[in-house]
This record gives sequence, structure tokens and C-alpha cells, in this order.
Amino acid sequence: MFKHLRGREPGFYKRLLMLSLPLILQNIITFSLGLADTFMVSQLGNMEMAAVTTANIPVFVLNSIIFGTQNGLGILCSQYWGRGDTRSINRCLGVACMVGAAITLTISLLMALFPVPIMDLLSNRHDLSLLGAPYLQIIGFSYMFNMLSSAYISARRSVEDTAFGMKVFAVSGGMNIVLNYLLIYGKCGFPALGVAGAAIATLLSRVAEVVICVVSALRCKQLPFEADAFLRPGMEMLRRFLRYSAPVVLNETVWGTGSSLITVILGHAVLSVELLAAHAVMGNMNRLLQVVCYALGGTTAVLIGKSIGEGKTRDQVQALGRTLLSFSTAIGAGIAVAALLLIPVLFQPVIFPLFKLVGETARIATALAVTGFAAIPIRAYIFTALIGVLRAGGDVNTAVAIDLLPLWLAGVPAMALVVLVLQLGCWPIAITMILEDSIKVPICAARIRTGKWVHDVTREGGPS
Repeated sequence: MFKHLRGREPGFYKRLLMLSLPLILQNIITFSLGLADTFMVSQLGNMEMAAVTTANIPVFVLNSIIFGTQNGLGILCSQYWGRGDTRSINRCLGVACMVGAAITLTISLLMALFPVPIMDLLSNRHDLSLLGAPYLQIIGFSYMFNMLSSAYISARRSVEDTAFGMKVFAVSGGMNIVLNYLLIYGKCGFPALGVAGAAIATLLSRVAEVVICVVSALRCKQLPFEADAFLRPGMEMLRRFLRYSAPVVLNETVWGTGSSLITVILGHAVLSVELLAAHAVMGNMNRLLQVVCYALGGTTAVLIGKSIGEGKTRDQVQALGRTLLSFSTAIGAGIAVAALLLIPVLFQPVIFPLFKLVGETARIATALAVTGFAAIPIRAYIFTALIGVLRAGGDVNTAVAIDLLPLWLAGVPAMALVVLVLQLGCWPIAITMILEDSIKVPICAARIRTGKWVHDVTREGGPS
């Protein structure tokens, strides 16, 4: 692996760091916000935290759609940036905003109109449904605004302005935390709204994101806003976007549904409240620890896409991909070792009690921590391979198959067997959660070695 890290041009790793650092900070802000939300709700009690975790299952699907739209948009935008075609980037952005907003608005309306029936499908506890319904009714609409801001941030990232998203999320994240404090607990004269207050805080911060993006778009020189291209992108751009982005959106939606189904299975376990509470905390902790890996995957997508758009040879693009994969995996391994060492000295004595994880819930959280942290280098490789290399290289359909088949053919059935049929303990459940990731690694490696994933998706007629 380490041989691929040598031989790059002078300044390569400095450039990689400069592109990745804003994404790292952006992800830290985003995932710290999720952790802050979890912490504030956890102070209300395990029942409230389990209710919000359950309500966030359909929200996770919405988030997956947004993430898929971002990545699908990035495939086209990064390659157009390599060609210096900012007008086409505006047209891509227009299509993404229109299609994405329509999808998220439809799902948000369903969540607002039928919150209790939806919650009842996700858990065996009707009291959790009643507790989480007010949250579900409001939170969906925040993601319609998040779709718009995320699409614009993705376009700016594709033109190598990775700092913009960090600045936007820093403002909205700080606003969200303050509003959470005011509206959940009823401070400074505001009403104490509990879990509904958390949803309102998120909605208002997402609206602020859109306002910031609109103002910035009108002033940006690196990616000048062209209203006619944005509002009338044309059928050819719609077809191109659907050809290369729709599989990514479908991928993330189906993957998000499968991952959510795993949470649904936990919600029907014997110790559902304890499992959901531990899963909520450790899920956020894992994402926070993997922010560097996510950022390197996102940076890889920009570099790979731009290289293809610039007309680099297949061998040059493939060599770049190998270097970035090796670097990301090595960083993930270092993070994993440090995180595992912190379990007995930080997580068990400090963090678990802070989030009111005690007794059986703490034991479950420990199992999730050990297996989740150990899997960080595996996930670092997968994220860079799927998002940064295969998708950005235009090999979208292969990336979809690699991402979905292990989840639906192995991960979900295995979890149902372990939790619902065999009713095994927390350690088998924790190990089963990383099963799909272990299967994806050799499949990704085999596909990348072939070099058949390098396609120029900006040319007429599709891949070349």
C-alpha cells in the first residue's frame, strides 16, 4: 500500500491537505451538531432519545437522497470544471435543485401528514410514536432547504472552493445549537418544546443556509451565477444529469433505506430502547471520528473528476486513485488505533455517563464502539473507493452494485437473523453491523485494479 504514496509531484500532499482541511472542518461542524442534538435530547431521558432516533429513520433516507444528489452533481461539475465550463455547471445546478426539491418536498409532506402511522411502522413501542411524531412533522421540511444549500455547496466544492461549505455550516450549526438550547428547554423566555423544539431549531438553521447560499451565489466570481442557465438548464442537461446522477441518488436512497431498516430491526428487539439509545450516541461518535476519511473521499472525487476532465490518460488517473486510496486507508488506521485506546479512558468513564448511557445501555455502547472504531480503516477505503474513485470516474452503475448488494443480500438479512430470530446479545449485533463493509473491500479493489472505471461523462455520447 505504501509504495503508492511515493512518486507524486512536489506539492501534491500540500494541495491535498489544503483541499481536505475545509471539508474536515465542515464535517466536524456537521457531525458535532448531530452529537449536540443527541446530547441535548438525551438530557430529557432515554425514551425521548429513542423516540428521536426512531423519527430520524425516514429522515436518514431523506439525508441519503440529498447526499446522492450532491455526489451525482459533483460527478458532472468536477469534470466540467476540468474543462473550464462554468455555464454547464450552472445548468447542472439548476437541474439538481429542481429535481431534488421536488423529491424532498413530497417526502416531507408525507411525514407531516402521517407522522404516527409512519412511526408505528418503525418501532414496537406506540408510546415512542406519540413522543416522536411532533419531531417528525417538522423535521422533514428542513431537508427541503438542506437540499438546496447542499447542491450549491457541492457545486462550489467541485470548483475547488471547499472552504465555502465549512463557512455555511459553521454559521447554521452555531445557530442550531443556540436554538436547540432555547427551544428544547425553554430558556430566555422561549417555550419548552422538547423534541419538537429540536426540529424547529433545525428547520430555522436550514433556512439560514439557503439565504447565505443565495447571497453568495450572486457575488461569487469563481463560479459566476448565470440565471438563464440555472432556470432553463435544457432537456439535454436533464438527460445527462439523470443518466449519471439518478443512479447515485437511487443508490443513496436504497442504501439509506437498508441502513434505516437495520435501525427498524433494532427498534423491534427485546431491548429496543437501550439499543436505540446506544446506537444514536455511537452512530454520531463514529461519524465524528471519521470526518477526515469523509473529507479525503470528497477531495478524491474533486481531483479524480478534474483529472479526467483535463484529459489525463487512464494510467495517470488510475495512479492518482491508488495514491489517494492508500493515503485515506492509512489515515483511517491511525484514527482507529487512537479511538480504540480511548474507550476505557474516555468513552466508558466520561462520555457514556454524560449521555446517560448506564447499565445495559453502556454495555451495548461499548460493543458498538469497539467494532465501529475497528472498522474505520475499512470504511475509509470504501468511502474513497466508491465516492472518490468509481463515482467520480464515471463508473456509476458499478459503484451502485457494490454499495447495495452486500447491504441487502448480507447486512440486512444477517441483522434480522441475529436480532429477531436468534435474539443474540450486543456483541453479535455489533459485529453484524460491519459485515457489509467487510464484503465491499475486496470487490472495490478488484474493480479499481481493472482501470475500466475511468470515463469522461461530459462528452457527447457519454463515457469514453
